[in-house]
Amino acid sequence: MDLFEYMHEEQLKADAPLAARMRPETLDEVAGQQHIIAPGRMLYRAIKADKLSSVIFYGPPGTGKTTLAKVIANTTSAAFIQLSAVSAGKKDMEEAVNGAREQLGMYGRKTILFIDEIHRFNKAQQDFLLPYVEEGTIVLIGATTENPYFEVNGALLSRSVIFELRPLSNEDIKKLLYRAVNDKERGLGSMNVVLDEEAADFLAERSGGDARSALNALELGALTTDRGPDGKIRIDLDTASECIQKKAIRYDKDGDQHYDVISAFIKSMRGSDPDAAVFYLAKMLEAGEDIKFIARRIMICACEDVGNADPQAMQVAAACSLIIERVGLPEAQIPLSQAAIYVACAPKSNSAVNAIYEARRVAAETKTTVPPHLQDAHYGGSAKLGRGLDYKYAHDYPNHYVEQQYLPSEIEGKVFYEPSDNGYEKVIQKYFETVGKKK
Repeated sequence: MDLFEYMHEEQLKADAPLAARMRPETLDEVAGQQHIIAPGRMLYRAIKADKLSSVIFYGPPGTGKTTLAKVIANTTSAAFIQLSAVSAGKKDMEEAVNGAREQLGMYGRKTILFIDEIHRFNKAQQDFLLPYVEEGTIVLIGATTENPYFEVNGALLSRSVIFELRPLSNEDIKKLLYRAVNDKERGLGSMNVVLDEEAADFLAERSGGDARSALNALELGALTTDRGPDGKIRIDLDTASECIQKKAIRYDKDGDQHYDVISAFIKSMRGSDPDAAVFYLAKMLEAGEDIKFIARRIMICACEDVGNADPQAMQVAAACSLIIERVGLPEAQIPLSQAAIYVACAPKSNSAVNAIYEARRVAAETKTTVPPHLQDAHYGGSAKLGRGLDYKYAHDYPNHYVEQQYLPSEIEGKVFYEPSDNGYEKVIQKYFETVGKKK
């Protein structure tokens, strides 16, 4: 690198956003993620000993995936190559592999290949890396915001250790904010910035565990706020609220957040927690989830988890589905809320779903014949074939009920529907007792 290139690189660093300038350079500077990088943990030991094997860092934006890769770059004796799956093509990957081969063959030096947004590589691109990871030509570090079990090839996963990074705590975020305010070399220390504690608390809370979001808001506040009479730039609560505006909902409709939130929504309704149900509903609405999809899940839950304990739940859910298609958002949030809360508060029974699951299993495994007295008799000659003979018409008997064989002889006596003791199913049980039918 000549003098001009060095000066250009230094200028780029100086002009970089605060979040990039404040990126930790050592393990000791990393905030949060103590579940994987605390002293004594496997990743901590591997980095310190420079014995890292292929890994995938998975977590939400701003939690330190690229930071950890940079820390590794600063501490390893191996060659370090960085690619972004957003822009890298086959030529870039071939050059990286050829460079790694040269380092290994000529100098006996390993190469760490860091691929940011690795989930954006297609299957062929991921497959290209497999033999080089397998033979040790490269040590792969992948970073992804998407669940790697959904987005990364199984063969590549089996050759890597997956570390999940968690959103930073409010205290972690505040630590980074104050470090940025006081750092005179990389941060805002030379600008004489004062960050009020109330503002720091607010930024930490609204950033949602995303350090980059909090630091970007801090930098925006410092660059757009006039100095006070004392010559200081004061970041107070009002300034902080203007700079961060609204926290983005971490929710990808094509990724695992989609599945996690809808799973929590359904389980909250099933678990009779209307507060949790309406919260997850709100989270989906804020993230722009398809309201028809939400309505379908409410209908399924009404049938699967409420069932005959409250048959009206299905009617409410079905009505909700019709209403939202006719009114649209924002009004659609109201029937969705009503239906979700109704289903959550309704008595629960899974007797209906258990019945059909068991009935389908038996139907698939057992050859049966409809009892002759139940067979169709609406054609000439049916009596000669024994069809429909001796059938007892239920409405001709007291309570409109008569005991006779309905199940095929092959499974006679088999019980599929067992009503629970909840809600309307108590009434069903009472009816069975009244007519003398055993259940």
